[in-house]
Amino acid sequence: MTQTQAHSAAQSPSWRDYYELTKPRVVMLMILTSVIGMLLAVPGMVPLDVLIIGNLGIALCAGSAAAVNHLVDRGIDQKMARTYNRPVAKGRVEPMQAALFALVIGAIGMALLLVFINTLTAVLTLVSLLGYAVVYTLFLKRATPQNIVIGGIAGAAPPLLGWTAVTGTLDGHGLLLVLIIFAWTPPHFWALAVHRKDEYAKADIPMLPVTHGEQYTKLHILLYTIIMVLVTVLPFVTGMMNWLYLVGALVLGAGFIYWSLMMLFSKREGVGMDTFKYSIVYLMALFVVMLLDHYLLPVTHPF
Repeated sequence: MTQTQAHSAAQSPSWRDYYELTKPRVVMLMILTSVIGMLLAVPGMVPLDVLIIGNLGIALCAGSAAAVNHLVDRGIDQKMARTYNRPVAKGRVEPMQAALFALVIGAIGMALLLVFINTLTAVLTLVSLLGYAVVYTLFLKRATPQNIVIGGIAGAAPPLLGWTAVTGTLDGHGLLLVLIIFAWTPPHFWALAVHRKDEYAKADIPMLPVTHGEQYTKLHILLYTIIMVLVTVLPFVTGMMNWLYLVGALVLGAGFIYWSLMMLFSKREGVGMDTFKYSIVYLMALFVVMLLDHYLLPVTHPF
């Protein structure tokens, strides 16, 4: 092997680099909510083919949007400690390779949804993909400190996609699941933004703590958390869920409010990252409680 060939081989991206392009941890959380959306949509079990193929299609499309994010944000990623080692930012994956990868897995995901699931789910997934990869990544992220509030709707779609994959129809209860994640997104992401404020400022990204300061952002984290807790009560009020879910939602919500207050009043370093970590556990636990309530208790709420 010549020196040039050796250098080329050393620079060739590995499967791990392409795997990282899909933001697997984020996609796994999305698929958890998608699976639970499917299970909540029906009283019994979801057909196995819908469960497997539907979530595979949604995951591939979400991974495609994530790869586009890596591609578009490579200049920003190079300036931030959290992201500087990403495959495209580091040069392990060339921009054209990332674009082709995103196109291929996105096309496969859409084909699976169109052929084996239903058109409604495919269309909603495409809208969600474009919302994150184009509207948020290309425009909102660089345009306004409310980027994550407006763009959060794209990331809130997975439970609805799971719901429509099973039912083929839009439903108010499925939309409630979207509303919960939509309300959860700002306090979740702003907690990280406070922790990484200096890096966002260096990258010239107008995140709320950069444009309006940390205290302003921390206050809004608390206010949005209160809104989120009120939104999580709606599945009980509408008769979608029973008392087990209500108790779980209030207990988990109280924990989120505690961390929001810690962010507002505590001077301890690292409280932003602790809040961010709790927010992830919160969402996972909330959807698991929904599932437990759905299967263990009949819905008898009078509303």
